[in-house]
Amino acid sequence: MEIWINPACSKCRSALSLLDAEGADYTVRRYLEDVPDADEIRGVLARLGLEPWDLTRTQEPAAKELGLKEWPREEAARERWIDALAAHPGLIQRPIITAGDGTAVVARTDEAVRATLPR
Repeated sequence: MEIWINPACSKCRSALSLLDAEGADYTVRRYLEDVPDADEIRGVLARLGLEPWDLTRTQEPAAKELGLKEWPREEAARERWIDALAAHPGLIQRPIITAGDGTAVVARTDEAVRATLPR
């Protein structure tokens, strides 16, 4: 399993602590440094069952600069959103855990983190 984190984020640190407490085997990806490309974002969105606007942190300064709140949330605009996430990874909601079974979760709660652990 892989977890996309921003080390400055308290939710990310909490998720890591829980994974460690559970003895989980995982890889950390600091996605602000190791930026996912558009294809990787598409893959994570498919695994999450979400659209790019569902994964976007619209209160970030970059979101405001881009005017994301005004962008259409429809299929025709999907690639524009994905390109924005790839160009501005700080807009990606975090942490994201991709599990070995092909699932993924935005791990902002302990319950979401636990859902990724092998049973």
